[in-house]
Amino acid sequence: MSAFHGLPPDARPREKLIAHGASALADAELLAVLLRTGLPGRSVIAFAQQVLDQFGGLAGLLRADPKSLRQVHGLGPAKGAALSAVLEIARRALRQPLSQAPVFDAVDTVRDYLALQLGGLQNECFAVMFLDTRHRLISLETLSHGTLSHTIAYPREVVKRALALNAGAAILAHNHPSGHAEPSTQDIELTRTMTAALGLVEVRMLDHFIVGADRVVSMAELGCL
Repeated sequence: MSAFHGLPPDARPREKLIAHGASALADAELLAVLLRTGLPGRSVIAFAQQVLDQFGGLAGLLRADPKSLRQVHGLGPAKGAALSAVLEIARRALRQPLSQAPVFDAVDTVRDYLALQLGGLQNECFAVMFLDTRHRLISLETLSHGTLSHTIAYPREVVKRALALNAGAAILAHNHPSGHAEPSTQDIELTRTMTAALGLVEVRMLDHFIVGADRVVSMAELGCL
C-alpha cells in the first residue's frame, strides 16, 4: 500500500516531496506544490498539468510574463504571485554567478538567463548585457521594443548606457517571437553597426544572442560577429 494512501490529493505532492525530495516529483507535482489547491471538480495536480500544457511545459512557464499568468483561468492573485516569485528567484539565481565571474566562464548560464528574460515575450525586444572590464555582468537592460530594423536610435542609446555604466564590454540580445532563432540579414547588419559604434568608445562587443522558442543562438559561434 502506498505511503500516501488515504491522504487528500492536494497533500500528496507535498508529502512525496518531504519523504523523497523534490527530484522525485513529476513536473505537474512540483507545480502542484506551489499552486496548493485545485479548482472545483479538478485536483491540484490536474490543474497544474493544465497550466503546464498551456505554456508548453516548465521551460515555457519559466519564460511566462505576469500578464500571461493572469490570463490563466483559476490562477488567482495568490497563485499568480507565488509563480511570479519563483520565476524571479530563478532569474536572480542565474544572474548571480554572471555578476561574480566572467560571463564566458558559464556560457550555458548566459543562455538560460536570456531565455528566462526574453523567451516569453510576445513582442520583439532588444536588450544589452553590459559587462565590466573583467566581463562580469553589470546590468541587463531592455532598450527597445518592436522591430529592430525600423529603429535608428539603437547605437546611440547603447553607447550612452555603456558610458553611463562604465562598461568595458557588451553582449546584445533580442528575441524572435516567431520562434525561429536563426539570425536574419538585419540581425547581422545591426550587430556590425553596434560593434563599430561601441568600438569608438572602447567597449568590446562579445556576442549577440537570439532567443527563439526552444533555443538561444550565439551569433559569435555562427561566425557572424
